[in-house]
Amino acid sequence: MQKTKLILLFSLVFGAKLFSQDLPEPELLRYNEDYSFLKDSTRTWYEKFKYIPLSENGNTYLSLGGEARMEFTDFNNEDWGRTDIGNNPFFLQRYSLHADLHLGNRVRVFGQIRSALEDGRNNGPRTIDEDQLAIQNLFLDVDVIKNDKEKLTARIGRQELNYGSGRLISVREGPNVRLNFDGVKLMYSRDRFTSDVFVMADVILNKGVFDNKSTKKANLWGMYNTIVLAPSHNLDVYYLGVSRNSTNFNDSTAKELRHSIGARLWKDEGEFLYNLEAVYQFGKIGTADISAWTASIDAAYRFENVKGTPTINLRNDYISGDSQKGDGKLQTFNPLYPKGGYFGFTPQIGPVNLIDIHPYATINLNDKMMLQADVVFNWRYSLQDGIYRPNGSLNLAPTTSKKAYIGTAFLGSLTYNITNNLTWVTGFQYFNTGSFINEEIPNHKDAYFFNTKLAFKF
Repeated sequence: MQKTKLILLFSLVFGAKLFSQDLPEPELLRYNEDYSFLKDSTRTWYEKFKYIPLSENGNTYLSLGGEARMEFTDFNNEDWGRTDIGNNPFFLQRYSLHADLHLGNRVRVFGQIRSALEDGRNNGPRTIDEDQLAIQNLFLDVDVIKNDKEKLTARIGRQELNYGSGRLISVREGPNVRLNFDGVKLMYSRDRFTSDVFVMADVILNKGVFDNKSTKKANLWGMYNTIVLAPSHNLDVYYLGVSRNSTNFNDSTAKELRHSIGARLWKDEGEFLYNLEAVYQFGKIGTADISAWTASIDAAYRFENVKGTPTINLRNDYISGDSQKGDGKLQTFNPLYPKGGYFGFTPQIGPVNLIDIHPYATINLNDKMMLQADVVFNWRYSLQDGIYRPNGSLNLAPTTSKKAYIGTAFLGSLTYNITNNLTWVTGFQYFNTGSFINEEIPNHKDAYFFNTKLAFKF
């Protein structure tokens, strides 16, 4: 097994050098890549692989690609000493292949398969670790309207979704298994305005071969709009609805119908950067009324004229929790389909019932390497509610403790973009437990996490 891993590692590095080209970096959502610009150019062997003409005029063409990712993780006291798992090193692999077929200027078929594997984890793989072989994307696009001023595209089939900063709907890139849905989406764009309207069914993840199932009913629906207010200044306004047969909170485990209305104001270019977001949620869980909210500010200053372009950020999040158990009302926020790593590259606390202060800084060591350092201070928003996992599920319910402080996370990571196709990321996290965990877990222990990941995309 160890020899196999070394061979795979060598193959990734050698393959990246072989595939290294002056093409745009691969996208997070591979279906967003567009290689039609290669149509009238003299192509290298790799560019011929990315653009394969199937008609004389070149409007019908095929583009191929994929990914191979290897990851080693060592987690100590993931549950803060609540169980005897202790040291837990394991190895993850993820592979994918995709084909993007354009049938003229208005019709497109995109398909992608993936394999996610786990080896060595105590108690076996989690849902986010392993899915031996599955269809990640398989959809049909039809451009109903397409001209110089506007475009309307209808998409039907299995697909990934990713909106905004990933607070509520994310493809979940950090874990080994990414999220996807079955459904229909309409995408409209005109001038400085884009709008997506969608109705989706959850894909229920299983660990075998082509055994993932659709719920075959609408679990997620909504509209996400983006308006460019001025160069680099943007406004997102959205509505999201979810329906789940059973959701587990400290106050209630019942059928849930929840609506979210949110807005995000953001700027990601220039020296001063910001990301402001607020969401209000309402609906029903069982017979109880839902009234929950979150507000977040992430402000940064980038020193563009300083060597290494250092950037300093300060984040502050307020995320509601339930104020009184059993009162027929639920104030616990539901993050829906979060990306998990929103509060650090391997958070142990999810975006529910939380107040956090999160300063962090980045610096480019050279044109390929970036260093990041974070400190995250975490409190419970409500002393009547517990702490939750990154996916939003209940982790530790309160019993006797009335303490608010959960703990402090110290993080450091190094990103090395070896080529446009090959990226290596290594990180370390130390979580120092606070007064709430110390009272709730008698034999509490601080947590340590180490992770190194090599990803090759072509």
